[in-house]
Amino acid sequence: MTCHVCGGEMRATITDLPFKPTPNTMVILKGLPVLQCDRCGEYLLEDPVMDRVEAILGEVDSRVELHVLRYAA
Repeated sequence: MTCHVCGGEMRATITDLPFKPTPNTMVILKGLPVLQCDRCGEYLLEDPVMDRVEAILGEVDSRVELHVLRYAA
């Protein structure tokens, strides 16, 4: 797959990414499988991964400002 930003090669890797599901809550997902461009660093979440991320984000306690969670498929 090629990067939609720069045309570089997208490669599977594992990384940590932040998400902001509410204005007052930040979630850092560790060990997240992504496709990342080896040229510009742009990343892409595949549909099954994004579905799981949305499920995880839907379960976080919005009263807590920061969550650090390990992604598990």
